[in-house]
Order: sequence, then C-alpha cells, then structure tokens
Amino acid sequence: MLSRVVENTSSTCNLNKEDLLREVTVKIGLERVDTQEGITVEALLDSDATGLVMSSEFARKQRFKLKKLDRPMYVRNVDGSLNKEGPIEHMVEVNIYYQGHRERTEIDVIGGQK
Repeated sequence: MLSRVVENTSSTCNLNKEDLLREVTVKIGLERVDTQEGITVEALLDSDATGLVMSSEFARKQRFKLKKLDRPMYVRNVDGSLNKEGPIEHMVEVNIYYQGHRERTEIDVIGGQK
C-alpha cells in the first residue's frame, strides 16, 4: 500500500492533525469485460465518494466500453452544489484485481462524453 501525507509547515498556519490532507492509493488491475484486456492503475481509497467513479477522459483513453444509464445521476458536492462535470450518464463494467482477489463491478463515468 502506498500512502502519502502532505503537511503544511508554514509558520502562519496552525493545523490540527485532523486537518492534514491524506491520500491513500493502491495499485489494482482493471480488466475490460468485453476484451479481457487489462491495465494496472493507482486507485484512490476512501475518497468519501458514495460509489466507484472514473473520469470520461480516462475511460476514453483506455478504450472502456461505455454503457448508457437508463437515466442520468446528478452528482452533488460536499457543500450540496451540483458538480460542474454534469450528471453521470454512462458506466463501465470491469473486473478489478487486487492481491489475488477478483471482483466484477460497475464504475460510473464522470465528466462529459466528447
């Protein structure tokens, strides 16, 4: 597991330990269900998102087969505002591999489809 802690060491800023930004990523395998081709990626853990998401740019570059959702899902930010990327309209079906475990799952694709 790879973890990185970023701290603000400025003398003008007083941060509590709880205020520090923590980003934890792990290397996982993603396999396209339609072609069984796989890639290794770094995935962000516990981002406080309510589901699995990938960017439309990443999905397009990696040639994932997009499936259109029956109806769009509107995404709200922590402050309650609508996300600027717009609604989620597509998802991809993948196999995720991590430390010998395989799981088939659906990942929502966020961002406009170009």
